[in-house]
Amino acid sequence: MRVCLRVQPSEKVTVITDEASLEIAAAIVRELEDVGCPYLNWVLEDVAPRPLTDLPAVIAEDLETSQVSIFAVRAQTNELKSRMQMTDIVNRRKIRHAHMVNIKKRIMMEGMRADFQRVDRLSVKVVERLRSAKQVRATTPSGTDLVADLNPNYRWVKTSGLISTEKWGNLPGGEVFTTPGEVNGTFVIDGVVGDYLCEKFGDLKARPLTIQVKGNRVIAAHSANKELKDDFWAYTHTDENSDRVGEFAIGTNIELKDVIGEILQDEKFPGVHIAFGNPYGAHTGAEWYSSTHIDVVGRHFDIWIDGEQIMRGGQFLIEA
Repeated sequence: MRVCLRVQPSEKVTVITDEASLEIAAAIVRELEDVGCPYLNWVLEDVAPRPLTDLPAVIAEDLETSQVSIFAVRAQTNELKSRMQMTDIVNRRKIRHAHMVNIKKRIMMEGMRADFQRVDRLSVKVVERLRSAKQVRATTPSGTDLVADLNPNYRWVKTSGLISTEKWGNLPGGEVFTTPGEVNGTFVIDGVVGDYLCEKFGDLKARPLTIQVKGNRVIAAHSANKELKDDFWAYTHTDENSDRVGEFAIGTNIELKDVIGEILQDEKFPGVHIAFGNPYGAHTGAEWYSSTHIDVVGRHFDIWIDGEQIMRGGQFLIEA
């Protein structure tokens, strides 16, 4: 409340939660009461059946009058549309929004205890190099070898945990991202996959998913876990751009020690992650759209920006 969102007593806050996240929402509300600001706390199951088909109108109306919002909810299948409707309001009204999908007690005790000022200092140094770069290459011992050619017309975005009116952010924070020009190569997903598949499959270290990307599209997927492969393939073929790389990102939360099987935290783990589907064009400048968005995360990256190595074995070679 005080570092990431910097809530002021004069500001109104919307808190959106669900029955699975009530303990965390209660902790958030206690801090808001200490700040002394007005707030409304919504429990999704009290206002609409789950999974949501649309953002409930009463919540949308409340967001229209808030300066800060917090979304601490356990994701359910096919609810991405309702979350996009929420972030459309956030973007339009420039609300300082903390996005905490699938937040759990372990994440509160690990990723949320980071020194976000330190994470921000590192994120600034990384993104400054990337904004003038033409290419990023990433490899891992498990077999990832990925090259991203960057589009200078697309903006790099920093979401380090310090949330501003310019870009809502996930908490815990710690990443910089853009929409790539074109990605090609192999990505061995021995970390996690995103959205509701994360809850289903968890940490993929024992049985990873290997994907081939060509011309910015996923063209093949292989795994010993056939259900994982089939579910991922179906998700990335929902609409005409669901198989397209919409996000290329580098995690910068240096407080994290390993992947834990929770995408909200794991996508901030130091290394490269990419996402297929929606490119967050309102922030990156990408002009295309998808109704889906799914992140994929690996482990133990080496990363080069225009041939200069900035990470070795998952450790940044840049001082925070």
